[in-house]
Amino acid sequence: MRIEAASVAGSDDKESEDWLSATAELIVVLDGQTARTDTGCSHGVAWYTAHLGAALVTAATDPGTPLADALAAAIEATGRLHPDCDLTSPATPGAAVAVVRLGPHIDYLVLGDVTIALDTGKRVQVIVDDRVEHTAVPERRYVDRFPIGSPEKAEGLIRMKHAELAARNTTGGFWVAAADPNAARHAITGSIDAAQVKRFAVLTDGAARIVKPFRALRWPGLLTLLDSAGPTALIQRVRALEAADPLGKKWPRNKQSDDASVVYVALTERHTARRFIRTKSGKRQARWRRRRR
Repeated sequence: MRIEAASVAGSDDKESEDWLSATAELIVVLDGQTARTDTGCSHGVAWYTAHLGAALVTAATDPGTPLADALAAAIEATGRLHPDCDLTSPATPGAAVAVVRLGPHIDYLVLGDVTIALDTGKRVQVIVDDRVEHTAVPERRYVDRFPIGSPEKAEGLIRMKHAELAARNTTGGFWVAAADPNAARHAITGSIDAAQVKRFAVLTDGAARIVKPFRALRWPGLLTLLDSAGPTALIQRVRALEAADPLGKKWPRNKQSDDASVVYVALTERHTARRFIRTKSGKRQARWRRRRR
């Protein structure tokens, strides 16, 4: 098994609101929701994602615990850490979540727009919760008309955020981890035989934008790039595309660069080189060296 990870803040002057943990047993990736209004919390989004992530790692380590139960427990535990904050605020800090637990079966959970891409060798299965994209649609279209940094876009983003918050963690809207543990029941969950999976990646939307909206890669190509060059190279390529379109005219988006995090895991074994050894009989025999992927 080979595990590689990278996380880069969207700007040098702002703390990243992404969070990740990656071991041979458990992958957790969080993408904190950008706060554009008062949250009722004195700690901030980065604090929330860090504490939720740590609680989720603890809760999800036991393979007998369903991942939705683990997420619910983590949300509840994190809420207990800041009881003096207004956790009833519609803008209380929240995060999109992805979890992959490895064993004989690979269990996964996605809540919000973090993406898991699983390569079975025959196809790439993409798991993403895109319900947020179907909320505040008129506000999104309005915001996309204006360049990044313009007063019109800034004003429109506030209106869009209020429309999103009205739909957050509500029936018919979208769901993220915030203060209500019941949100975990709305996560996308599943399991796949580990023997069927060659490799997979978990990406926040700041990294996945290389596929959508940039369309610079498709998912198989993204996994191939990760396999050959690693997560840092992928994020560097995203940054280069963003820099070529700083105002968001070619690819409308809310900010030039977003926090970007990637975990890449290669599970299968491949032959990488051949060397010859001489046997006692004097014959040459080929022997393959194997590298865990």
